[in-house]
Amino acid sequence: MKALIYKELKLAVHPLCYLFAFIFPFMILIPAYPLGIGFIYALVCYPILFLGANKGQQSNDLLYTALLPVRKKDIVLARVITVLLLQFGFMVVMSLLYPFALMGETAAMDPSGSGTALPIPGLGLNSYVLVLAFAVVGYALADLIFFPIYYRKGKSIVLSSLLSIFFFVFFILFFTLILPLTPDFAVLNQLDLWIQFVALAGALLISFGLHFLTYKVSANLLEKVDF
Repeated sequence: MKALIYKELKLAVHPLCYLFAFIFPFMILIPAYPLGIGFIYALVCYPILFLGANKGQQSNDLLYTALLPVRKKDIVLARVITVLLLQFGFMVVMSLLYPFALMGETAAMDPSGSGTALPIPGLGLNSYVLVLAFAVVGYALADLIFFPIYYRKGKSIVLSSLLSIFFFVFFILFFTLILPLTPDFAVLNQLDLWIQFVALAGALLISFGLHFLTYKVSANLLEKVDF
């Protein structure tokens, strides 16, 4: 498994994937920018990773890997772990930038001259940990859509990418922008930090369960593919 993951990171992951995973988190530094939007860009890595420029399907990466002395289910597991590493790296970089974004928020003054900070639509920086919790679950559900569709035939990259990205866009915008703006759920913007961390811990457990389900379903589908 270690060799497969090394192969994924060195050969399969296109440099553009690292660009999306480690550059786009800097969008958190944009004053009054909805936090949920930035997480969408991590999913853009998927078409690049699975299709790729001179990689992925264009160089028959899946066929090449299947011809190696490895089990098909290990191929799926290595790719799931690779995607999780990209997601985790994205969120780590964004979290490291969070203190600077918090300072930038207080520095962004209303242009009308009132001297008040510009509000961030929906869940703002004061609910950053809760945003992470929603993103973690959203990524897990998007993967549950993407991987089974792709590994059913090993080539459905367009359909799987579009469905997973569209779902995640709806999911993250609903829970971080639309829902917090409704009067009954406005309390989401003022949750205590410990409640947010409890929500994040629960989200991580849900993510683990969903990714395990994603791996099992996708591995079973790939076993039936005749190369």
